[in-house]
Amino acid sequence: MTMGKRQDVILVVDDSPDTLSLVNDTLEEAGFNVLVALEGKQALTIARRIRPDMILLDALMPQMDGFETCIELKKLPDLASIPVIFMTGLTETQHVVKGLAAGGVDYLTKPINTEELVARMHVHLNNARLTSSAYQALDSTGQYLFSINEDGQVNWATPQTYALFAKAKATTLWREKSMSLQLQHWFDRTPALNQLLMMEGLEHVLGVVYLQDLGNNEKLLKLLDTGKASGEELLKTGLKLTVRESQVLFWISNGKSNREIAEILGMSPRTVNKHLEQIFPKLGVENRTAAARIAIRILNKD
Repeated sequence: MTMGKRQDVILVVDDSPDTLSLVNDTLEEAGFNVLVALEGKQALTIARRIRPDMILLDALMPQMDGFETCIELKKLPDLASIPVIFMTGLTETQHVVKGLAAGGVDYLTKPINTEELVARMHVHLNNARLTSSAYQALDSTGQYLFSINEDGQVNWATPQTYALFAKAKATTLWREKSMSLQLQHWFDRTPALNQLLMMEGLEHVLGVVYLQDLGNNEKLLKLLDTGKASGEELLKTGLKLTVRESQVLFWISNGKSNREIAEILGMSPRTVNKHLEQIFPKLGVENRTAAARIAIRILNKD
C-alpha cells in the first residue's frame, strides 16, 4: 500500500464563525487538515497538544488578542518556529508593524481573498520546511549551536548544546532569567560577528560566540565550553605556534578570509598574511587549504 503525502495541519484562530467557516472550507478544499479555535488561550492549548504547521490568527479578539497570543506562542521553544499569518480588518501601518513585531510572518486583510491566502500559505510553509531541514542538519553535525529571540530566550538548540548546558548546570531558570538578560545587554551594545561573551553566574563557565543574524529578531550563537582548552590553545600547543599564529590559523580553519580575520583580531589583512607566511613553513605546507586541513585534524581530536 502506498502511503499518501502528509497533510499540513493548520490552526485557524478567529472569534467570527463566518470567517472560521470560510477559511475552514477553503483550506480543506486545498488539502489541509484544519483545527479551529475561537480565542487566544484556546489556541495556545490546542497548539501545545497538536503542534500545527501554521497558524492563521485574527488580530482582534476578546480577552487575549492575536498580538498577545503570538507573543506568548513565541515564548514556547517547541512552538516558536511555527509561522503565523495575521488576519484582520486593520490596515494601518502601525498594526501591520505590530503584527510582524509580535512574530508574524505575514498579514492579510479582511475580507480574506482565499486564493491569495492559500498562495501565501504555501510560500511560508515551504520556507518553514527549509528552516526545519537546516536545523535538523545542524542537529546531526554535533555542533554547539542555538538561536535566541530578541528577549534572549532560546528558540532552538542542537542536542549537543542542551547537553553542554546540563554539564554546566545551566538550568532552565538560569537560561530564562540570567542568560537572557546577559544576552539582551550584550546585543544592546551591537556585538560584531564572531565576538565572544563569557557568561556569568555558573561554576562551570560557558562562552557564547555570535555567528549570524537570522532575521526576524533571531540570532544564531555558538556555545563554548571554556573549561576546556580553546581552539587557539589546542593549535598553539599541538603545532608549536605563537599566540597570534594560532589565532590566525584557528580562523583559517573556520573558512574566514584574511580581511575577515583582520576584523576579528584587530589587525590589518597584511599582518594576517605575514603570520601565514610564518605558519606555512612550520606546518610544512604551501597554502591555506593544507594548513586548514591540519588545523581541523588537531581540533577534531578533542
